Amino acid sequence: MKIRPVILCGGAGTRLWPQSKNNTAKQFIDFGGWSLLEKTLDRVKGTIFDYPIISTNLKYLKQVKSYLKKFKVKKYKIIVEPAKKNTAPAILASALINDIPNKQPLMFFSADHLVEKLSLFNKAINKNKHHLTDHNIFIFGIKPSEPSSEYGYFLTKKNKDNLNKVTKFIEKPNKAKAKQVIKKKGYWNAGMFFVRKDSIINNFKKYQPNIYRNCVKSVIKAKLINHTCYLNKAYFTKITTKSFDYAILEKSKQINAIKLNIPWSDLGSWREISKIYKRDKAKYFKKKNVYYRPWGRYVNLFEGQNFLVKELTVNSKSSISLQKHHHRSEHWMITQGKPKITINKKKFFKKVNDSVFIPTGSIHRIENLYKKPVKIIEVQTGSILKETDIVRFQDIYGRVK
Repeated sequence: MKIRPVILCGGAGTRLWPQSKNNTAKQFIDFGGWSLLEKTLDRVKGTIFDYPIISTNLKYLKQVKSYLKKFKVKKYKIIVEPAKKNTAPAILASALINDIPNKQPLMFFSADHLVEKLSLFNKAINKNKHHLTDHNIFIFGIKPSEPSSEYGYFLTKKNKDNLNKVTKFIEKPNKAKAKQVIKKKGYWNAGMFFVRKDSIINNFKKYQPNIYRNCVKSVIKAKLINHTCYLNKAYFTKITTKSFDYAILEKSKQINAIKLNIPWSDLGSWREISKIYKRDKAKYFKKKNVYYRPWGRYVNLFEGQNFLVKELTVNSKSSISLQKHHHRSEHWMITQGKPKITINKKKFFKKVNDSVFIPTGSIHRIENLYKKPVKIIEVQTGSILKETDIVRFQDIYGRVK
């Protein structure tokens, strides 16, 4: 029996847009000829997978359909949620549709995660398929590349079947605690799940009977139109809003982990997105987008909807003007050197891989006091991203009017 992939595509990616409610959801953002949903659809084309199920909501339905058409996915099913109730109801409702057999292996993907080295990933899934039972759940762990506070972690121990049994979940710790967790061989929780249909049903019956009852009714009363299943609103809105982690994973005693050492990110912050542009800089670099300034230069790498990615190079003993912006915020990731940074009344130094957020209206400056040039990947987000949105207060090159 092939594995049925389920793509959870209802998230808004609000962490990227804290100052706006109308920006593109993360899975649909064009990052320069590619999007996360496109990468996810590509991921489920492997020979181990059956046709995909996509769980989404009415707001994103048109975009999801356009992606399926664009990438020539001819066989699929879409589950439309009438309200946002987090991942627990989304996962259960997707599993309950009647064309999925009881012992069907299901692989749940987030539409807005980036997973690389797919052959290793698919091999690990297929290898563990025969370990699935009517009660257990496999989660995916990524070996941490750094002590990040942006991800949750888990710890494991080997059980009698030589599987990695999860012993503890750690919710987004601070960096100091993350270092301790990594020393104990903790892995990032990648938010992907491998499980049989009957296991999902049994776990929800046991730990979340209210969600189970209303979800079953919303599926029974659903309307099916052209491969699209519209869940019943009256029953679905009665469901408690809960994440799958909180509703099931933290309660079940039969959670196992598939540990992977592959590149992975949920691209949940502009710092993580900056890393992608830094890594693939040659792909985005164009000579016509290089602009020289008295302090150095900047290169416009990519302009998306309401965001612009630049690389700044600040020469030795140079400084950008003390300035602010009315219409944009900025996210900086230092890739070279040790800049002195001013934000309002605070002054501090940053090193390579550190990140800095400049809120709209904040007075700020970058200074390079050392011989080595400072390089920064800058992501601007806002309604106006032009150089005209610069108000200068001080400038060593005489540019204050």
